[in-house]
Amino acid sequence: MVFFLDYLQHRRDCRFKQDERASRIRALSASRVSRYHGPLTASDRALVSRDIGSIVSDVQSGALSPMDILRTYGKVALKAHERTNCLTEVMLSSAEDWLRPRPPGGSTSTAVNINLKGPLAGIPVSLKDTVVVGGYDATVGYSSFVGNKTVEDGPMVRLLKDAGAVPYVKTNLPITLLSFESTNDVWGRCTNPHNKDYSPGGSTGGEAALLAMGGRIGVGSDVAGSVRVPAHFSGCYSLRCSTGRWPKMGIRTSMPGQEGVPSVYSPMARTLDDLTYFTRAVVGMQPWKYDYTVHPVPWRGEVEKEYEGGEKGRKLKVGVLRTDGVVDPSPACARALEMCVAALKKEGHEIVEVTGQPDMYEGLKLASLLLNADGCQMFETFRRSGEWNDSGARMMRWLMWLPRPFKWVYYLWVNYVKRDKVWGGLVKDWRAQTAFENWKLVAQREAYRAAWFEYWDTQSFDVILAPPNATPAVPHDGMKDAVSSCGYTFIFNLLDYTAGVMPVTHVDKEKDKLPVGFNIRKLNGVARGAYKHYNAEKIHGLPVGVQVVGRRLEEEKVLAVMKRLEDALGDDKYQLFDLNALD
Repeated sequence: MVFFLDYLQHRRDCRFKQDERASRIRALSASRVSRYHGPLTASDRALVSRDIGSIVSDVQSGALSPMDILRTYGKVALKAHERTNCLTEVMLSSAEDWLRPRPPGGSTSTAVNINLKGPLAGIPVSLKDTVVVGGYDATVGYSSFVGNKTVEDGPMVRLLKDAGAVPYVKTNLPITLLSFESTNDVWGRCTNPHNKDYSPGGSTGGEAALLAMGGRIGVGSDVAGSVRVPAHFSGCYSLRCSTGRWPKMGIRTSMPGQEGVPSVYSPMARTLDDLTYFTRAVVGMQPWKYDYTVHPVPWRGEVEKEYEGGEKGRKLKVGVLRTDGVVDPSPACARALEMCVAALKKEGHEIVEVTGQPDMYEGLKLASLLLNADGCQMFETFRRSGEWNDSGARMMRWLMWLPRPFKWVYYLWVNYVKRDKVWGGLVKDWRAQTAFENWKLVAQREAYRAAWFEYWDTQSFDVILAPPNATPAVPHDGMKDAVSSCGYTFIFNLLDYTAGVMPVTHVDKEKDKLPVGFNIRKLNGVARGAYKHYNAEKIHGLPVGVQVVGRRLEEEKVLAVMKRLEDALGDDKYQLFDLNALD
């Protein structure tokens, strides 16, 4: 009976949030038809295409109304939502109030909640649903979190408002936050803007879908690739900051206390120029004054300038990571990587193959055990009876909770009968770790980081280029098979390296076919799960990106190199989502 009542409450809370979202959108339609609905106007399109710096300058001078900017981006967001179900909390009415001057404490003087003289003056910012905004829930996709709104903004949102940014919507994500999909019972399934049958990525998938379709700047989180894979799947830009460079207080999570592979909050954007501007602006706000977890490291313009292009720009030494040794990249991802290599070679940069690095498979095993050292217990404590679970997270939990005698038999069968030592090695110790075992894992993590530190020093790379994932976007519920195929991003979380993802091209059904004679049955278990859903004809047109990796706290360098790479691609650079498709 208790379980039945819990399920009924779950369904009531899900209906409440979806009805609340629909009601807010209807209210906008009823009172502001010309503002948030209807086709995009010529002025809307011009605004979306303008560079962020000129918009900020015009807002600061009074030449451009932040309310007009909000209404343009609100219109874009609602159109993107109709296509992809990317939004959770629709905060447009509140955002208008935040922009209106009001007399404080009865005084005749005026004040605003948002600083329109700040470096992000008037720029709408979308936020992953986990970010705490005063007056709104942060559900994290769990019905048990419905009704957890606070009165005050969290530190991250206070910083953004002080910088002049206007929070206007929150975006969809997967329950548990441990998936490259973005689905939950509270808000429903978010779809890829290029193909409704595929995932936009996760866990910051709704954010990526919105930004790809015309949003401006946004904030997501990343513990195993959760801002980078969505950028790759959906076709936008993201930067995985190192711990301590971007604020992370004022959020909700599915795994409080997890520090084996720390999650970071990081910026995302529709364009690379916006991503750089946004990152520079937030760091310039001295986020360590808002959030004790942030290092007092100011923006290092001299580093950015050192790696910028131009006639006298320094030549780069670029390492190319062709494979993580677990899952070779698909033809589409390998082609995108090679496009970048060719473009950089043409510019005269030194290209070096990444070989002899510390074993990335061992890193994947270590990261997996550290991230789930609790045996997948914490994220399960928030899930109600009968609440849908992500297929990948469900698979991880099943393996974690399988009784040891059965798990040992399963391991023997995989390792010695199927002769799949890769999958066998991953599942062998897949269980809750004792405190003593967890300490040993942390010691191994530090030794692994030291080995990479020495390797990079020996090679003297400026950056490493790598695929963001073995394949482009997976179909819905594909994470049941592809859950362990995350090494290309996860390894850099383990190392705490700065890494950016930029879209490069789209899947071509002819160029990106699997080679004749390709036999998926000969692959290891992790690779089989990834390639099970790779079909160049079905995924034709999906975005394909590349990952640019620097060392710890090298955000300025990574962004500068991403810019040089995009410039080197020239006419071959990625074509953004066509806004005409929104009407």
